[in-house]
Amino acid sequence: MKHKPLLSFWQIWNMNFGFFGIQFGWGLQMANMSAIYTYLGADAGHIALLWLAAPVTGVVIQPLIGEASDRTWTRLGRRRPYILGGAILASLALLLMPNSSALWMAAGLLWVLDGTINASMQPFRAMVADTLPEEQSSQGFSIQSLFIGLGGTIASALPWMMTHWFGIAEEGAGKGHIPVSVKLSFYIGAVVIMAAVLWTVFSTREIPPEEEELVELRKKKFDWTLGLKDIFSLFGHLPRRMWELGLVQFFTWIAMFCLWVYFSPAIAQNIFHAKAGTVGMEASGAWAGFCFAIYNAVCFGFSFLMVYITQRIGPKIFHAICLVVGSIGFLSISLMTNQYGLLFSMICIGIAWASILSMPYTMLTPALPKDKIGVLMGLFNLFIVFPQIIASSLLGPVVETLFSNNPVYAMGIGGVSMAIAAIATLLVVSYKKRGISDTTVVKESGH
Repeated sequence: MKHKPLLSFWQIWNMNFGFFGIQFGWGLQMANMSAIYTYLGADAGHIALLWLAAPVTGVVIQPLIGEASDRTWTRLGRRRPYILGGAILASLALLLMPNSSALWMAAGLLWVLDGTINASMQPFRAMVADTLPEEQSSQGFSIQSLFIGLGGTIASALPWMMTHWFGIAEEGAGKGHIPVSVKLSFYIGAVVIMAAVLWTVFSTREIPPEEEELVELRKKKFDWTLGLKDIFSLFGHLPRRMWELGLVQFFTWIAMFCLWVYFSPAIAQNIFHAKAGTVGMEASGAWAGFCFAIYNAVCFGFSFLMVYITQRIGPKIFHAICLVVGSIGFLSISLMTNQYGLLFSMICIGIAWASILSMPYTMLTPALPKDKIGVLMGLFNLFIVFPQIIASSLLGPVVETLFSNNPVYAMGIGGVSMAIAAIATLLVVSYKKRGISDTTVVKESGH
């Protein structure tokens, strides 16, 4: 493979700018889908199942897109065609989502939205791993976290801003009707995701394959299994570090899934004491979005510090500390008696979120063979989506049966899960790269 030149700050910035748009769409979904489901008549016990779209589409889409992009080279490059195609379809889904008139329609559109966002997200991470030399990998993923935080901040707060800053009336909102502020936010999101992705697509150049690799790519015939045969063959040969980090990801993402699914109904019931179709329910939904904006804003700000801190203590120790802080944030939610106390919880979760979005990938990238980066990044995503599938299936019955359908207890489950992830992080062994396809265990060296 050609030598990877060091890139300037602005080249790395441009490469990751599209992630701002991707996360803008993702942030709108995370902050508003539970509320949208509630507006359309769903109860707390069924919301987790309605969120199955995100993890299931991730299982299918990300490895397939990774495998396909590993085999691709076009005038737009290797990863950029998939980033652009996913963004176009995601924008269309964002335009349609707030016009859902029934629960089944919103759930169906969530499958489309998640699938298309996943199709763009996976190649973005692979492009950073493709393009940046190892010494700039941490910086690349940290800037990616910065844009994720910024996009999530604005997107999550947008319905609240529409109501409180711009005076958008919510007349007619309630059970069976999605508020005007939410509709306008989704329309804005469709524009933002396209503009940001187009910026990256036309301002970034990927490293072209060597002539021998290009010849091999042109010789390959169409794979009627769509890459599934090669994907399944890799399962028995995943790098050890991927399994170790997979354990960390498993418990981390159970915690985050608890937040996304149950935070809004938890504060509606325990802080605002609101019911569906009431003014209190609208207020709690707006505040939940504002809280999501806070933790994303903290993620944005904290991302500036991560590169410097990890250079001193290493990504492993740094990530473990951040996950402990996040666990404190989760556990504190159930102790809060007013809406403003939740801001402390969000600050703690935001610190953890910044690390979650970058440090696992920083630790993983050196262990991956260069010709399988796309598909292995996609397979690494399975350690994110499988816990969400498990949580989607089990959290509802657990909350309903053991906790009398009080969603605030899901925050406690999230806190414990994130604490376990912090412990698992300390078990990750450092590696030293050997060649391009294998790794060997070496003594811990602090990075």
